[in-house]
Amino acid sequence: MALTDLITRKYTNFRGVDFSRNDTNYYRSPDSKNMWKTYKDSECIETRPGMTLLNTFDNEIYGLFFYVINDYTHVLVHSGTKLLEWTNYPSMPAETTELYTGLNPKESRSFIYDNIFFFMDGVNYLEYDGTTMKTVEGTIPITSYYKNPDGSTSIDEDTDTDLVYQPVNVLTGKRKNMFIADGTSKDYQLDITDLDPASIYLMKAMVGTEELTENIDFTVNRDDGIVTFNTAPEKDTEVVITLSRTAQGYKERILNCTLCCEFDNRIFYSGNPDYPNAVFHCELNDPRYIRDTAYYECGMDLANIKAIVPGNNVLWVIKEDIQNGSSIYYMSPTLDSTYGKIYPTVTGSVALGCISRGINFNDDIVYFSKNGLESISSSSMYSEQILQHRSSLVDTKMIHESGYSNVKIAEYNGYLMCLIDSKVYLADSRQRYQDSAGIPQYEWFYWELPNNITFIKEYRGELFLGNASGQLFKLSGITDNGEDVESYWTTYKDDFGYPSYTKTTNKRGNVAELKPMENNNITVSTIVDGTEKEKAILSDEKGYIAYRIKDKKFKDIQLKFSSNKPFGLFSATLQGFVAGYIKR
Repeated sequence: MALTDLITRKYTNFRGVDFSRNDTNYYRSPDSKNMWKTYKDSECIETRPGMTLLNTFDNEIYGLFFYVINDYTHVLVHSGTKLLEWTNYPSMPAETTELYTGLNPKESRSFIYDNIFFFMDGVNYLEYDGTTMKTVEGTIPITSYYKNPDGSTSIDEDTDTDLVYQPVNVLTGKRKNMFIADGTSKDYQLDITDLDPASIYLMKAMVGTEELTENIDFTVNRDDGIVTFNTAPEKDTEVVITLSRTAQGYKERILNCTLCCEFDNRIFYSGNPDYPNAVFHCELNDPRYIRDTAYYECGMDLANIKAIVPGNNVLWVIKEDIQNGSSIYYMSPTLDSTYGKIYPTVTGSVALGCISRGINFNDDIVYFSKNGLESISSSSMYSEQILQHRSSLVDTKMIHESGYSNVKIAEYNGYLMCLIDSKVYLADSRQRYQDSAGIPQYEWFYWELPNNITFIKEYRGELFLGNASGQLFKLSGITDNGEDVESYWTTYKDDFGYPSYTKTTNKRGNVAELKPMENNNITVSTIVDGTEKEKAILSDEKGYIAYRIKDKKFKDIQLKFSSNKPFGLFSATLQGFVAGYIKR
């Protein structure tokens, strides 16, 4: 090519941002704000939606929950220390019913099991059936079975003599003892002593089908664990006595958890600061029953568990950074002859820990380390884990955000939305590429919101955001609650393939293909050797714009498209000539 030949550059198939300061490919931007792909127009990038104010609550929003039962959607808001039901959702102002007060003013979480809504906030464990909100009452286990009144077994020694039928439930001090009456004994020996006083629990007993009450039909020696009936129950009658002994700190094992997830038809709990390396789980299909032996330690250190993530038929347990040890564990369902299904922990081979959160992002187990977003890739049936980095394009900016250690995440429209104060980094699951080392990476976009956001939640294709002032927004509309959304896209630094020569643009022949969005205020400017220069304000009415570029003797050049109204960009062209060598 002769130096006087016209060179045409076409920038298209835009993929995302590149803040790495490396040589940016023509389809990425080294500087972009509030742009993304909706995938309605596959080759088009466009301005993000605005934020529409839905309501303002009295206190900061720590959780928003949608619970559908009997074809009615209950909208629950954790605001301050209260759990409110927004009865006229989405009308404004909100009409609310207070369901519960005394909540922990911290981020809360929920799950729905057997059509019942369960709520956790690190202090409370509640359930709601659409009518009544209450503290979870633990399932009462039968801890001894087919006993004689003196506490010995009533089953022949040659048969199965399982004396302990069900383990203790940490959510309740109550338990049941089942006996077979001999017709003469009034005294019944329970399986524990030192029972709770009557002021805590007044005991009950079922003799056949008749319910009996303490101090009326029987007395109790709590120190020795003996129940004395006024009248000896008839021979071969089934006697079930409900007793209570509260174990200090048992219930708090679960109440103080800050993490929960569903796995293998059970709910798993973790994040208790008093049990930093522990994972608990409920019994099969019963979130009200957590046996005291369903307790697993991940490592001997006291490094906190930061995330529990189901994926690839195991439960991944991701801990914070520690010295000289693994930060990754996994729990795999295993059958045990005594306890049935158990979940022994297996130590992984990864030392780099989690700084904030983890998630199963479209079957990619990812978490945030001090270096950015990491993916856990396995080989040899989980025996070896290999970390793959996923955020190389935005690390130089993202990990230096002051609130990075408290990043909040939500999956939305195929993106992993990573919220850090007022900044949002969007990892795109539909666009992946392999870096120079052959490692799969995500493409990313970058947004800036008008104020700090403390809460983010996706529900059925809609994204909700809240702030410390109690304002709740939905991602929709074209403005941020009446304020224009400024957005721009900058092409990469183009030296036309001749880094040692100066260049001059062709004034004509420069066209951008646009998505018509009724915007007559699109600014086109150039950034010449780092300095922003020429500007033209054009309209997208025709679906394209032609712009004159008059820049001379530059080393590299960028196009910048910007507006305070929504716009969409398919492609842009730039023409120019190569001139002489660059001089000192």
